[in-house]
Amino acid sequence: MAKVRKGCAYRRLERPYTRHSKYKRASFVKAKPNIIVVKFDMGNASKDYEEKLELKVKESIQIRQNSIEAARQTCNRYLEKTLGKGNFHFRIRIYPHHILRENPLASGAGADRMSTGMKCSFGKVIGAAAQVKKGQTVLEVRYNKGQKLVAKEALRRASQKFSCSCQTVEV
Repeated sequence: MAKVRKGCAYRRLERPYTRHSKYKRASFVKAKPNIIVVKFDMGNASKDYEEKLELKVKESIQIRQNSIEAARQTCNRYLEKTLGKGNFHFRIRIYPHHILRENPLASGAGADRMSTGMKCSFGKVIGAAAQVKKGQTVLEVRYNKGQKLVAKEALRRASQKFSCSCQTVEV
């Protein structure tokens, strides 16, 4: 199985290539990866909650979909275990639109017969990422009074999955 490249390879914001068209000539990106993030809304969304916490990033960065899914699982599991399934509403506020590509270069014996160099160097699709600006909300948790410490701990655990510093803000 192929390994995922280090997150530092894709941290920088770059021009987003997101154009998919039903007409082949109009598409800039020829392949679209499956989105790994399973859900964007968890818990009980229809209930009225008294308080809300948001997780905001402190720098502009690209967050890969693997990190978003890991943060979702961590936060949701902690909230369900401590508060119960219907006592919170957890939402992911970003979507991985940006497509990540890689131009694989071979090294070693026989590499000259496989690589194309910089000719056709647009690269193959290897994943997707969300481009996040400084101060943008990434995750939010709505809850009732008396559950602030639990929600704050859930967001702290989720922030450990991102490769940037984050802050929790009460709204």
